[in-house]
Amino acid sequence: MGMMKEFKEFAVKGNAMDMAIGIIIGAAFGTIVKSLVADVIMPPIGLLLGNVDFSNLFIVLKHGAEAAGQFATVAEAHKAGAVTLNYGVFINTILSFLIVAFAVFMMVRYMN
Repeated sequence: MGMMKEFKEFAVKGNAMDMAIGIIIGAAFGTIVKSLVADVIMPPIGLLLGNVDFSNLFIVLKHGAEAAGQFATVAEAHKAGAVTLNYGVFINTILSFLIVAFAVFMMVRYMN
């Protein structure tokens, strides 16, 4: 029973609530940054590089049973059963991470 009492005290403390609020706000911030990268930053970069859509940069590793050939999008490739290496999505994810890491760095720097 002692451990349950300690857990209850921990869960009701401000630290646990602060942590929960931080996680919720962090998840929402991650969603905003993902949209910023995919919808605001990458389209102009893709335009400058000759109308490249980074979310559809991929390599077909294995063609599917349904159809072989060129696929315009990752969705078409997956629909045909192809196995793809989606390096464009990975580039978007790296940029999202860098933006979040920079924002956290600036916040910690400001607080210190």
